[in-house]
Amino acid sequence: MRRRILLIVAMVCVLASLAAADEGMWLYNKAPVNRIKAKYGFEPTQAWLDHLRLGSVRFNNGGSGSFVSPDGLTFTNHHVGRVCLQQLSTDKVDYIKTGFYAKTEAEEAKCPDLELNVLMNIKDVTAEVHDAATKGMTAAEAGKAEREKISEIETNCAKTTGLRCDVVTLYSGGMYNLYEYKKYTDVRLVFAPEASTAFFGGDPDNFEFPRYDLDITFFRVYENGKPVQLGNDYLRWAKQGVKEGDLVFVSGNPGGTDRTMTMAQLGFMRDVSYPFAVEFLTHRDNLLKKFSAESEENARVAADDIFGIENSLKVYHGRVRGLADAKLMETKQAEEDALRKAVDANPELKAKYGDAWDKLAAVSAVERKLYLPYALEERGIGFSGELAGIARNLVRVAAEKEKPSALRMREYSDARLPSLEQGLFSSAPIYKSMEETLLTDSLTMLRDKLGAESEVVKAALNGKTPAEVATNAVDNTKLYDVAFRKELFNGGEKAIAESTDPMIVLMRSVDPEARAVRKQWQDEVESVVRQNATRIAQARFAVQGTDSYPDATFTLRLAYGTVKGYEQDGKKIPAWTTMGATYKYAAEHGDKDPYKLEETWVKAKSAINPKTPFDFVSTADIIGGNSGSPTVDKNGNVVGIVFDMNEPSLVWDFAYDSRQGRCVHVDSRAIIEALRNIYHANGLANELEGIKK
Repeated sequence: MRRRILLIVAMVCVLASLAAADEGMWLYNKAPVNRIKAKYGFEPTQAWLDHLRLGSVRFNNGGSGSFVSPDGLTFTNHHVGRVCLQQLSTDKVDYIKTGFYAKTEAEEAKCPDLELNVLMNIKDVTAEVHDAATKGMTAAEAGKAEREKISEIETNCAKTTGLRCDVVTLYSGGMYNLYEYKKYTDVRLVFAPEASTAFFGGDPDNFEFPRYDLDITFFRVYENGKPVQLGNDYLRWAKQGVKEGDLVFVSGNPGGTDRTMTMAQLGFMRDVSYPFAVEFLTHRDNLLKKFSAESEENARVAADDIFGIENSLKVYHGRVRGLADAKLMETKQAEEDALRKAVDANPELKAKYGDAWDKLAAVSAVERKLYLPYALEERGIGFSGELAGIARNLVRVAAEKEKPSALRMREYSDARLPSLEQGLFSSAPIYKSMEETLLTDSLTMLRDKLGAESEVVKAALNGKTPAEVATNAVDNTKLYDVAFRKELFNGGEKAIAESTDPMIVLMRSVDPEARAVRKQWQDEVESVVRQNATRIAQARFAVQGTDSYPDATFTLRLAYGTVKGYEQDGKKIPAWTTMGATYKYAAEHGDKDPYKLEETWVKAKSAINPKTPFDFVSTADIIGGNSGSPTVDKNGNVVGIVFDMNEPSLVWDFAYDSRQGRCVHVDSRAIIEALRNIYHANGLANELEGIKK
């Protein structure tokens, strides 16, 4: 009895601390309304939540955004939109460097393969998925049955609704929700500042604060050749900005967190996956910098990849520090120990869930053995480049389409094919020199990591060097031609089997080995992890209740917090920077890259209000994928946009801590000031502010 009382007291303390913190990436169908009301005296209504959900959009290239006018105007970060900017650029004009502004709809430029999703409905399909795995099945059999059921649910939904339908795994498999999305594929560029303005301070200032960045891009969504008409389902621009201590909300798509992982799983990341990621990204960064130094055009072509790699490297270094933080790991261990003790103290719970942690620890040995082959062969690290990815998809889709939709690899189910085809038939440029560099390097890594006698290496190289294979495949493939891709796609298995295209031949030759390692990973790692992580999630529900949020899954979530500065290294960091201070900051760094202001800003110095708030920080709980998320006030109006986190927040992948960790936003007031007085984009500013002229 005493133990039970102590456990209850401990749990009350945990819940109280959670309630006091602005923690959580909350599901829209499990919004923390009572928590927000208890702490801030504001109660989000269902209508308020629905409006924010329908005004939020997901970018398929890994970011978030929002609708900000009734005529389909869409708002995200520059670093989310730069993929389109890169694709629209040529050797004659570089929109990443110069920026872009379409003064009329006729000048708006269509992005080749950008897809935007709006979450329309959420349905609980947990019982359907769990019921697919019947008693007596092995973990591998249960995993296969659940994957097939998920594909079946998605396919039936897509056929019935015409929407994009994704079954989302939540609480490590403790819950499954069906997300139904309205999909937009005609997305056109409207405005972007220069990259040096959007990423002012460059890599040295990334994940830092204070910041002076105008990290924004505007697009417009079209439907049937005309700007989509949204009615009231867009977010209005706030007439007044926020101040210190104000409550703000973030609606976006956090990519992934590991807050509920066991200590054994965290150990695998610490010892295996993170070191490999850092090694690979560092190597690729050096490779592309060498490639860039060869010519101005190479530098332009590689700029976006280098930007992404260096951003990822900082993230991984932050995560590595988090896993090496003794205090954080002690806290994680104590949380795991407390839950296990609570389970062991209850005979019924112990019988159902008690060995789940040990089974996850046991699978780690298999995971360590399979990780490199899986990453290199199946995840594609050993076959880098756009052309190899296109060839892999053509080879696989031909084989998979011969099967019933539910029995296919999930990415080739009927529900997923439309999005796959959009990318497969994209008119985005492919650069031969870049492709040859990447494929040569990745094939070399494949050989060096797996050994020359590996079956997949022998199949890929066939007695030749990586450079010889890559040069032949890149120089002689016809996959640059979209019409040729469509011909192979429509020709099915016969066309793929008979093709002599060297890139198709390469990816066809390695596909059996890649499929085999994928199956082994699914059967011996993924299925076991899912089965036992689900049991731990159910144990957590039984002990702690269901008033919690799941780990991030690149699906729409609601976060909240307050505008608040912090202390770091004995210094008080104010919550805001100002536009006027940008000039002083540039001068302090010698007005040299990456702190050199563009001429547009130099000329406009006397025209802008120097006191205009520029970037600010809040305690809202975010992670990668939230880039571009709208920041709104209690009225649901836009007061800013998320574009970064500070360095202390990089451990939020494992645990939220708001003592110093902060979410970084561009202030809505700075955006209007810049549009009107620096870029003279008054038409765009008027549309945002609802001014008819």
